[in-house]
Amino acid sequence: MAEKQITVTSPLMPSLEEFNVYLEDIWKRKWITNNGHYHQELEKALCDYLGVPFISLFTNGTLPLITALQALRITGEVITTPFSFVATTHSLWWNGIKPVFVDIDPVTCNLDPEKIEAAITPRTTAIMPVHVYGNPCDTQKIQEIADKYGLKVIYDAAHAFGVKVNGESILNAGDMSTLSFHATKVYNTIEGGALIMHDEQTKKRIDYLKNFGFAGETTVVAPGINSKMDEVRAAYGLLNLKQVDKAIECRKHVAEFYREALKDVKGITFFNDIAGVKHNYAYFPIFVDAEQYGMTRDELYFKMKEHNVLGRRYFYPLISEFSTYRGLESAKPENLVNAHWMANSVICLPMHHDLSNKELQKILEQIIV
Repeated sequence: MAEKQITVTSPLMPSLEEFNVYLEDIWKRKWITNNGHYHQELEKALCDYLGVPFISLFTNGTLPLITALQALRITGEVITTPFSFVATTHSLWWNGIKPVFVDIDPVTCNLDPEKIEAAITPRTTAIMPVHVYGNPCDTQKIQEIADKYGLKVIYDAAHAFGVKVNGESILNAGDMSTLSFHATKVYNTIEGGALIMHDEQTKKRIDYLKNFGFAGETTVVAPGINSKMDEVRAAYGLLNLKQVDKAIECRKHVAEFYREALKDVKGITFFNDIAGVKHNYAYFPIFVDAEQYGMTRDELYFKMKEHNVLGRRYFYPLISEFSTYRGLESAKPENLVNAHWMANSVICLPMHHDLSNKELQKILEQIIV
């Protein structure tokens, strides 16, 4: 019998018994999309859980980014990070916006606020930072820069579901924040996403834009797109919301287990919890210093893989290294020294709510030589 793979993540799923009850109700209602009952209920429940005033559900996590840029009428250049999933930068490209990459802070892997101002030009209209691995950006410094230069701030908060700083949701920072509810995330609706905004008027505009621009049966107010979430996934999301706190607690125990086991391993570093932050433990990245550890990141990655332990080199390569973007002036490696080092040394270890002690021991056996 083949040895069981230990995957880098595992989806949080509701019980089939509970889900079937909701499915039977959806079948009775015969309203399976277009802002149905469960869609409305999930928006209300998420506002309450996340501590945000307004939220709009989407069919995935990329379309909220694209729509936020449309809603705020962003053009020209946007300052962003090369250390993220490609959707962050793709959303700019799809809107005809030039991404301008700025290096990251190695302490958090987030956009370095100290390097933003030097990248601002007369064509800059916004900043798009990412709360990488769920670590909160320095939102205060970023907002000060944005206010000084009259820029909008859109946060890609795909990793930051439920994250709070001093009791306040990180999702309330900036002009808008986006979430991903992909199956790999802490909280998922199989595929899905959301956009967080501060006022009812903006939510109304977003809801028009995600429904082809319709503001009524015969009125189209803007060239919108179809990015609505259906009733089946909304119901799935309502059930997952009931168990996400327990899942996050399980993830916390995994993070604590890793930290204790790896704290004295030379050449391996990782993030600790940040004071005042309620973390969601979305990922557990380690960074491999080949000289001190005695093995390169890739050698360790493939060793783990050979033993059916699947880590992920997340984020490698940098977005700035992909063919679409590497010709940009801001993509030059000498401008992104920290980002390149982190990208070339990172492995995200398996992290999810369902890891057993036996599996954790096996993971560590591959790392601790």
